[in-house]
Amino acid sequence: MVSKDQRRRQLAREKFERQQQRRSAARRKTKRRNVVIASAVAVALAAGGAVWASVGLAGGTSDRAAADEAPSKAPDPCDRPAKGTPSAKTWKKEPAMTVDTSAAYTAKLATTCGTITLKLDAGKAPHTVNSFAFLAAQGYFDHSKCHRLVDEGIHVLQCGDPKGTGQGTPGYTIPDENLKDSRLKGGVYPAGTVAMANRYDGKSKETRNTGGSQFFLVYQDSKLPPDYTPFGTITGGMDVLRKIADAGSRTDRSIGATVPNATVVINRATVTKS
Repeated sequence: MVSKDQRRRQLAREKFERQQQRRSAARRKTKRRNVVIASAVAVALAAGGAVWASVGLAGGTSDRAAADEAPSKAPDPCDRPAKGTPSAKTWKKEPAMTVDTSAAYTAKLATTCGTITLKLDAGKAPHTVNSFAFLAAQGYFDHSKCHRLVDEGIHVLQCGDPKGTGQGTPGYTIPDENLKDSRLKGGVYPAGTVAMANRYDGKSKETRNTGGSQFFLVYQDSKLPPDYTPFGTITGGMDVLRKIADAGSRTDRSIGATVPNATVVINRATVTKS
């Protein structure tokens, strides 16, 4: 005869198994939906509106239906952020053009997960590089979170919003540039690309030229329409990006996006001319 205690344990085990089955089914359903969203939408990353689809990467969400999704228990591979608060600065208009289009510019993102080095292409994307250098000099990126990690369908880490919500903007917009770059072959942004987010919806010309401060780092070849200004390449720190990606992502319902499990914060961003 089965005792009451044995029966209670059996019922608890059966309940646990049902929960696991529901969670597994939800994750499979979400993964399928994410792939569709990522390939259909692309990177609507925002200048002043939602990014992703909100990289809708510009207007929407890369949301992974978070229903009953078990939180990740993987250890955080990154360090604690340096002391400081994100910038609250905004400007009424794009900064004056001071960039030297014949010079080489290097950006360094000192993050909690390691240093990421970028080679900026001022010759092909002068407005974008000029703005990026200006914001870095103003400390705009310092202490800001990289608030979105997309690891299904496309593979990008999105940064550049001190608000950490995908809604942040420096107060001005910059024009789209270099959209016919020869590197964007077959509708693919290759691994190592640095590009701007924007609010282009794929339909209205009025949503063109809406880049701001948000940018994304491509850590694996990603199929996206050529709507996002490529303005540099990653020359160091791909291992850092892989470490962040390996830690996975989770859904943040408050911003409608998948955020990195790792604590990714830009402690300091600098741009130097050489």
